[in-house]
Amino acid sequence: MKKVQTQLKSVAKSLAGLADRIEKITAALESAPAKKKAPAKKKAAPKKKAPAKKKAAPKKKAAPKKKAVAKKKPAAKKKAAPASKASAKPTVLESVFDVIKKSRSGANIATLKTKTGLESRQLSNALYKLSKKKMITAKARGVYVKA
Repeated sequence: MKKVQTQLKSVAKSLAGLADRIEKITAALESAPAKKKAPAKKKAAPKKKAPAKKKAAPKKKAAPKKKAVAKKKPAAKKKAAPASKASAKPTVLESVFDVIKKSRSGANIATLKTKTGLESRQLSNALYKLSKKKMITAKARGVYVKA
């Protein structure tokens, strides 16, 4: 109980010290605002003038140009996509599904790892996605067959 009382006294002293500091700062601010108010008004006045509106107008004009550029890029990507698909490797899901589809009695995880070259995390994610799409089912623990 005595410890709590001593702690409360020390907190009260520190609060009193902080109150004194606040009073000194407010007194200093009361004498200084007359000097600071005049520059603040001058700075605020140019912000309200018309040049701010002129700056906003070019920003609006710049936006359509960006949209036009954005329209051109997807078209270029669409043209490049069919060519890359023809020469590209199959996706992770496709490669895992192909291995499972070709196996007669189902493919276990070790076989899938060796034939696809995937890490266990990638393989786990692919198996999860394929099972959610109902393309594969689990025949037993760690053995997957085509659905």
